[in-house]
Amino acid sequence: MSGIQHASNQSIKPFKSSEEYLYAMKEDLAEWLGDLYSMEIDVNNVLEVLETGALLCAHANNVTRVADDFVKRSGPTEIHLPASGVTFVSSAHPTTFLARDNVTNFINWCRKEMGIPDVLMFETDDLVLRKNEKNFVLCLLEVARRASRFGMVSPVLIQLEQEIEEEIREELEDLPAQPKPQRSLINIQNLDEMVMHQR
Repeated sequence: MSGIQHASNQSIKPFKSSEEYLYAMKEDLAEWLGDLYSMEIDVNNVLEVLETGALLCAHANNVTRVADDFVKRSGPTEIHLPASGVTFVSSAHPTTFLARDNVTNFINWCRKEMGIPDVLMFETDDLVLRKNEKNFVLCLLEVARRASRFGMVSPVLIQLEQEIEEEIREELEDLPAQPKPQRSLINIQNLDEMVMHQR
């Protein structure tokens, strides 16, 4: 069953808290990364798997490769594409200097190669020390959103978001053009004349 079918089969209900929403985003990211890289990853261990930065950097390199393939197939495009990958140490251990360096390299790649604005970025400690998981998750979703524009598989949340945007776009195109209301001109005396009549 595809991720979209799975999501649509579940009841859609509002989240009671931002923690529940964060949990759902982490769950979606874990499923996506597990499928993408054929690894055992779930909502309970997703941050532990990513905290060394090695998988993040490998993902950055994969996104860059997909972008390069896209340019070779399609030719030049106006879409902002990453041109270079990231160097990293795959054997880094959690909370070590090498892990922090990997995460920092991924952050720099997000800024320079993907054009992610600072408002959607995270700091190294947000992931390594779990200071702000939400910023990290939002940044990773934004990377996925941008990479989906040139053919990278995206998480279910991004796919659903794109489907909704497409439906809205189609509905707007189907609407008849609404005439703009005409402004009615009211004959109003200018301010000087009004003041003179008040005297």
